Amino acid sequence: MTTPQTTPQPAAPEYLPKLWTVLREGYGLKDLRADALAGLTVAIVALPLSMAIAIASGVGPERGLYTAIVGGFLVSALGGSRFQIGGPAGAFIVLVAACVMAIGLPGLIAATFLSGLLLLVAGGLRLGTYIRFIPYPVTVGFTAGIAVIIFASQIKELFGLTLPGTEPAEILAKIETLWAARGTVTPAALGIALGVVVVIQLTKRYRPHWPGMLIAVALAAIGAALLGLPVQTIGTKFGELPRVLPAPELPDLSMAMLTQALPWALSFALLGAIESLLSAVVADGMSGRQHRPNAELIAQGIANMGAALFGGFCVTGTIARTATNVRAGSRGPVSGMLHALFLLAFMAIAAPLAAYIPLAALAGVLAVVAWNMAEKEEAWHLIRSSRGDALVLLVTFGLVVFRDLTEGIIAGFALGGLLFIARMSGAAEVADEEPVTEQSGDRVICRLSGPWFFGAAARLGSVLDRIADRPRLFILDLSDVPIIDSSGARSFQLLQRKLARRGAELVILGAKPGVRRSLSAQGLAEPALRFVSNLSEV
Repeated sequence: MTTPQTTPQPAAPEYLPKLWTVLREGYGLKDLRADALAGLTVAIVALPLSMAIAIASGVGPERGLYTAIVGGFLVSALGGSRFQIGGPAGAFIVLVAACVMAIGLPGLIAATFLSGLLLLVAGGLRLGTYIRFIPYPVTVGFTAGIAVIIFASQIKELFGLTLPGTEPAEILAKIETLWAARGTVTPAALGIALGVVVVIQLTKRYRPHWPGMLIAVALAAIGAALLGLPVQTIGTKFGELPRVLPAPELPDLSMAMLTQALPWALSFALLGAIESLLSAVVADGMSGRQHRPNAELIAQGIANMGAALFGGFCVTGTIARTATNVRAGSRGPVSGMLHALFLLAFMAIAAPLAAYIPLAALAGVLAVVAWNMAEKEEAWHLIRSSRGDALVLLVTFGLVVFRDLTEGIIAGFALGGLLFIARMSGAAEVADEEPVTEQSGDRVICRLSGPWFFGAAARLGSVLDRIADRPRLFILDLSDVPIIDSSGARSFQLLQRKLARRGAELVILGAKPGVRRSLSAQGLAEPALRFVSNLSEV
């Protein structure tokens, strides 16, 4: 009896949305119920958070809702992750606030639209595959740095301070200004903020499935209204929230605006790509699934363009809301789409009630977010485990906090790359045997191991030259060399020429096909040298 051969299923196209994959697998009423419950759970978390992030970013709370509704729907509908939840993220607070101060709200919307175009291009060029390779110490460093800046940005509202002028953006100047205003603390605002933090933490500990943030904010709003507390609310600062989405409108894309917005768009696109793919990786780890990074970037691009059309700002994958979605039993992207629709329903029904929410309550929410996102245990572990990782983390953290978020990421990535090169160079080894006298003359067998690239070639080139002074027959054993780059191949080419001038011969032993192709591309081919599979062929 013959076993029937199964035809392997073709790999799904890398740009195919996960929604299509889920529907093709079969989607029933049971799945819809599970996704509706997960979507409702996430919407309850996203409602106060979206408004808090928007206010901290220097825009109205309604724009946080526009971003979560439009951007969140598009991310789930078109994305390459089953469970990704898109919306405004705490990581963007610093950049968005700085952008608004520099070029205004129209500039922010234009920069958001442009960042969407850049993310589309990045996905089309398949850059998502490489963005995921950012070193872990860099992600921990910039995440901790963002947490510090978010907390610093909320001190004014946490304590109900009154400042004589505009709050500085630079953190040292900000702290100096806030300290100078310490005599203007509003006890009611501080009490509300502390109460929100306590309620969130107690709910998390004793009732983890309850929406702690929404409960805390609702209690704060009720208490402030009933007691007539002298605190600033969403209504007193921004007025009543709209109940519907605005009509879509193309942002100002004049040449003057593009010139101002492009640098911000580059920063938004870089951070958005990192944050969204990191969130997708977290969802993969929780669910055992595999996301499609380039499809995810394209979806993020479309979502940013869509959010900008409705007056929203930067959209990205949000780790906390995505994790909540997975834990709530989501079956796929439909839950994320429903989360956006639930938010739209909340805005239509409960917009007038949001006017009673104290700003101190939302500051308390963001203080908890900052504490949770700081990744304190991971940072401490990296600092203790490796000097190199500690250096990368601390440099990234310092630049993010005291200089610029983009500078911190780029510098951390470059430093992490140098550290990787140094470590990989150390993994490459040379071992030479004592010369063996044969009838045809002396020979040396030189065994290399590890990847042979420009770092290793620079460090070990002098060793090869010294060994090459001895033999008439130089056998280079590359059996344990998995890869070689053009610099490594160039070092062998120089070695071959040196041997040829002395009338000696170079033999390459055990080169893998990929290594052999790299050597051939550099001009190292027979008859200038010989390739053999084992020593008996020499």
